[in-house]
Amino acid sequence: MPAGGGAGASTATLVALARLAGAGDPPEVIARACIAAEGASDPLMFPAPERLLWASREGRVLRHLPALPRIDVIGGFLGPGRRTDAGDQDFPDIRDLVDAWVTAAHAGRVEALADIAADSARRTLALRGPAGDPTDALAHELGAAGLVIGHTGSARGLLFVPGRIPEAAAGALRAAGMTGIVRFRVGARV
Repeated sequence: MPAGGGAGASTATLVALARLAGAGDPPEVIARACIAAEGASDPLMFPAPERLLWASREGRVLRHLPALPRIDVIGGFLGPGRRTDAGDQDFPDIRDLVDAWVTAAHAGRVEALADIAADSARRTLALRGPAGDPTDALAHELGAAGLVIGHTGSARGLLFVPGRIPEAAAGALRAAGMTGIVRFRVGARV
């Protein structure tokens, strides 16, 4: 992952260095160290970071979330990396999405979760740009259930019901200017 991609590379590096140095501290201590070093962090020091609603500038858990159902993802990086500015607080409010997320995750509703993630991504794109970002159009073109973005970086992804990523997806992302195309699956349920 490139630095400034918005995919957690800097936090992952700091957590790995802490673990190599023998830090066996609780995750909260490592989170505070990451905040001290960079002013922000992802919750990668926790055993199930995808199950946390995380305050990245404060290094604290806002809410524990249910496990995700399986979701297929294909994505990459669009444009130059944009390193996190710890003083940047200009993000859309997503509090109204959290309860719906919890309900959809408990029910294992991939399409509903992908739609909520897309709503969050669209809000960020509307507030922060860049103008003309092709990710939403690619999601529609390829039949994705939704999309995700790195809110402070160049990471972009399309969310699919498992087994439904079309063969043409990687080429379409490359043609739209994305680099570092990756394909993976998240979630615990089958």
